[in-house]
Amino acid sequence: MNSRQDQLKAFDRLLTIMDELREQCPWDKKQTMETLRHLTIEETYELGDAILDHDLEEIKKELGDVLLHIVFYSKIGSETNAFDIADVCHGICEKLIHRHPHIYGDVEVQNEEDVKRNWENLKLKEGKKSVLEGVPGSLPALVKANRIQEKVAGVGFDWEAPDQVWEKVEEELAEFKAEVQAGNKDAMESEFGDVMFSMVNYARFLSINPENALERTNKKFSKRFQYLEEKAKAINKPLKEMSLAEMDVFWEEAKKL
Repeated sequence: MNSRQDQLKAFDRLLTIMDELREQCPWDKKQTMETLRHLTIEETYELGDAILDHDLEEIKKELGDVLLHIVFYSKIGSETNAFDIADVCHGICEKLIHRHPHIYGDVEVQNEEDVKRNWENLKLKEGKKSVLEGVPGSLPALVKANRIQEKVAGVGFDWEAPDQVWEKVEEELAEFKAEVQAGNKDAMESEFGDVMFSMVNYARFLSINPENALERTNKKFSKRFQYLEEKAKAINKPLKEMSLAEMDVFWEEAKKL
């Protein structure tokens, strides 16, 4: 691996290239924080995909893309004397030191849960009115549900055991089923949301990340369906002309593969 000196040299090289691009490249010169925002989100999702695929080479590339965006925002900030990359680095350093009094202070902790509780309590002392302020409103609903539950658990608002959470799942399923039978669309949607929220909670108690779990299933389903498409093409028969029984033969083959 590279030495600390080599790492710093590589980071300095990136900063120099960013300066040159901002001054000389027509595209880079035009960018603002607003125009970069959606690209940053895309890069973050691409990094997430690479992580789920356990593709270390791709992870390295995507981390570079995300790092470029951090440097880019910092460069734009420096142009109005708002902040630069040093301010960004010092800011996160100070936050980490402040939020880890068990490392940089005299607070004692017994486990990971103690660390999480201290983290949330420190945020409230910093002036936050709610522990939920740290949950971005633009997060996808599944991710947001998980973060909300982690946040409130950090201040002690939580179930005591997984079996209690599973009872809640069963309770919500029964309520959802009742609304389905009643045919009330609005109530069905509400109860379905409760089912999903309780399932996310149960996953958390089992140390399962629900977003990762669902995306694994998405990838698994997509691969199997693409195998089905390839087989249909090989026998020159459109999927819409195949019976479910015919498709199921290839589907079972895909599962074995």
